[in-house]
Amino acid sequence: MNDASAPPPSERPAPGGGWAQGLRDRTFSGLLMGVVAFAVLRQGDIAFATLVAAGAAVLAWEWARLCSGGRFGAIGIATGAVFLGAVALAFADRVDLALGICFAGAATVAILARTQRRAIGPAWAALGIFYLGPALVALIWLRGHGEDGERLVLWLLVTVVVTDTGAFFAGRLIGGPRLAPRISPKKTWAGLGGAVAGTCLLGFVYRALDPGAPSGPVLALAGAAIACVAQLGDLAESWVKRHFGAKDSSQLIPGHGGLLDRVDGLVAAAIFLSVFQVATQGRWLDFSG
Repeated sequence: MNDASAPPPSERPAPGGGWAQGLRDRTFSGLLMGVVAFAVLRQGDIAFATLVAAGAAVLAWEWARLCSGGRFGAIGIATGAVFLGAVALAFADRVDLALGICFAGAATVAILARTQRRAIGPAWAALGIFYLGPALVALIWLRGHGEDGERLVLWLLVTVVVTDTGAFFAGRLIGGPRLAPRISPKKTWAGLGGAVAGTCLLGFVYRALDPGAPSGPVLALAGAAIACVAQLGDLAESWVKRHFGAKDSSQLIPGHGGLLDRVDGLVAAAIFLSVFQVATQGRWLDFSG
């Protein structure tokens, strides 16, 4: 008799040295992506928007293939077009239109999905745009505030990396009760604690390295919130993959799977941070000091 609560074969740990090999691949890929992201971020708005646009195209490809059994097709192309249009409008400082094209695009691909045989379902087609489109817009909007925006996005990226690292090591070394076993059997409460502890510590270190950043306690509290939100974003993507019986969104990045596997926490964190900045008018997380 099959155990309905057991993870699918793709999510079960591989026998023998898989942990060490995975750690090596994960570290190398993470460092490479971090260096590229930092270099592009420093080059200005245009370079950063170009990087986000390239990522948007990859995410559209991964989402369509993930939700349609490996096929891309017309729905994937339409999703990519919506993402690129939203990025372009956000870069032109028309966030209202960028979000508008996401809503309109979600409805359009849902209708298109109904006309396609053996393709992604209408609800999943629309969900992909609702899930990823606003995050792309948020990243462009957060960066689009000159040097202050650059420093804010850099802090966000570092915080998400520390979240992933803290969760990975605390979860592996401490283990214990699972955070959401039906969604992701590998994630633990210890991992979440490691993520929060790491980002709190980062807040004080970051303040020491950048005297113009907000105070250490503010960065620590904001980092803890980002850590929790990023972990929710990670769980959301795990739920999608589990629904479709997939281990990774693709095999694009060694040690990480696909781009969506790497930026799932950033997707949620970027949306959260942009909403927070609008709600507080940027007073709490002000990097202009």
